[in-house]
Parts: sequence; structure tokens; C-alpha cells
Amino acid sequence: MFNKILRYFNEDIAIDLGTANSAVYVRGQGIVLNEPSVVALNTKTGQILAVGEEAKKMVGRTPAHIQAVRPLVRGVISDFEVTEQMLRYFIEKAHRQKFISLSWPRIIVGIPSRVTEVEKKAVEDAAKNAGAREVFLIEEPIAAAIGARLPIQEAKGTLIIDIGGGTTDIAVISLGGIVTSQSLTIAGDKLSDDIVHYVQQKYQILVGERSAEEVKISIGCAVPLKEKKEARLRGRNLVSGLPEEIVVDSEDIRKAMEKSLNYMVEAVKDTIERTPPELLADIMSSGIYIVGGGALLAGLDTLLSAAAKMKVKIIEDPLTAVVRGGGIVLENLDTLREVLSDTSSGMTIK
Repeated sequence: MFNKILRYFNEDIAIDLGTANSAVYVRGQGIVLNEPSVVALNTKTGQILAVGEEAKKMVGRTPAHIQAVRPLVRGVISDFEVTEQMLRYFIEKAHRQKFISLSWPRIIVGIPSRVTEVEKKAVEDAAKNAGAREVFLIEEPIAAAIGARLPIQEAKGTLIIDIGGGTTDIAVISLGGIVTSQSLTIAGDKLSDDIVHYVQQKYQILVGERSAEEVKISIGCAVPLKEKKEARLRGRNLVSGLPEEIVVDSEDIRKAMEKSLNYMVEAVKDTIERTPPELLADIMSSGIYIVGGGALLAGLDTLLSAAAKMKVKIIEDPLTAVVRGGGIVLENLDTLREVLSDTSSGMTIK
């Protein structure tokens, strides 16, 4: 009884530590935070000025000595100290949801599949330095599948594609583990970069990353649409150096992303080719599941379905599938411990 009471007040949390956005699940409460993985830093003093939503507003709008940075690149830590500060911010903000806390929390953190042991250790150390009592890691495809309530602990093949900001994880899962997988750097950020370069080459207009991301979300598509959509883009004319506004359509954006999307499709086909026949039979029956922000790109399911010759399903609320899965594991740690990745700090909790 005492252990149950202690667990309630410990405020254990699960974090989807993403390249573009991070979400936090608090045990017994659900998802309490979902903010950009951005930190505003004063380079003169080293002071953290803002984290999350407030920091993202500063992207491209700060003086030289203030930088709005993403401390994670392609799903792994590129700046250890800034990541630690960002994690501490998320932990402290999550703790404010209650008026009491008896100790630092246990934390489950989602990581891309196929990360190195050094990269795992960096995430673990950052979380511990930010205040975690214990740290457990879970591979994001497994967390996403659990969040989607897929039967991954059965002797049955499940193919899931998690398209985040920095990485795309393609994984075949069976009996609670990954059978075969690929982790690509072709993901949301790369698609936005593709749009920046396309507009620069075709229109001689330089647009910002944030503008490219907004137009990708509003009119982006993976296959030609029956009716083209249009959006306005503002940037600097590279010839005159003056500001200019242009109108782009959905076909422009599709062409901009076409090469990267084709690379993603080929990676999915390659993963299917390496899948054991018995598991492939299961996947042909159940279909392919896609999660993450990239799952919301119009027509992506149609593109993948045509290439793989099987049905493709977008998981409900794909943006939060990973953190929901981490939360389910957190709530059922004793029975779902086997799905966690090996770490040096995870210990058996009685």
C-alpha cells in the first residue's frame, strides 16, 4: 500500500524527446506538455532565455548574441548541456501540475531505433543530470506501436513507420522486440529543407525554415491532388536583395519533396524485403501503420500503399503515439518492462 502511495507522489514521467517537438506524460494524469524542442540561448553569458514554445517564436528573429537552437539533431543529442537544461525545464513544468512531490521521478525516454550505445548513454546521463531518479529508454517504434494499441507482444508481425522531425524509423516488431528496422534522416526537417532549396532554385527567393514548414503543413502533399491548393510565401529576392511575395501551389511543394519521399518509399520496400516470410504474411493481412507528424502529409498513405502493394493506416492522433506508448509502459512497468531498451540505470522496482 505504501509503495502505491509513494508511486503516486513520485510523479514518474514519460518523455518523447523529439528533434522537432517533445511531449511529456505524467503518471496518473496523461499528456501534460507538448512543446517544440527549441532553446533560446544567450551566447555571451551561456544563459538559457526560453525553452519550448517561447523559444520557437524567436527562431530567425533574434540578435546575433541570442540563438534559438535545437539541441537534438536527427533524434540524438548534439548539445549535451542544452539538452539537460531543456529536460530540466520539462520535468519542473510537469511537476507544477501537482502541489506536492516527495522525490525526483523515474523517467522513460523515447529514442530512435538503431542508436549507438554512446548515444543511449548521452540521453540517460542528460535525464539523470536533469533530476531523474531512474532512467529507462524505449525505442520509438515500439512506444508508438504500444500507444496505438497494436498487439506487438504477440507472435505476430507488425510494420510501423514513425516519421518525426529528424528521423524516420521503419520497424517490424514481433514478441515485444524489433525484428528488422531502418532509421533514416529523411523526415520532417529534411522535407522543409527541400522546400527551401526548391523555392530558391525555381523562384530565386530565399525563404526561412519556419515559412517552409508552414507551407508544407498547409498545402504539402505526397501525390498530385485533384484540386491544387495555393499558399503565399514571403522571402528575399536573391537577385534584387529586396523582399518579395510569391504564390506556390501544392504541386510545387510535392515536386520539392519528391526525391526525399521516394527515398523513404525505397527504404520501406527494403525493410519489407528483409522481413521473414511468416511475419510478412501477418503484415499483408493487417497492413502498414504510420505515426508521427509526417503521417499527416496529405496522400502519404496512398503513396506508400501503391509502392508496398498493401493497405496503409494512419494511427489516430499520430503526433502523440510515442508519448502515449511511453505512458502506457510507465503505468504498467512491471508487466511491460521487457519492451524497454537496455540501460545502465534501470533497476527492478518491487
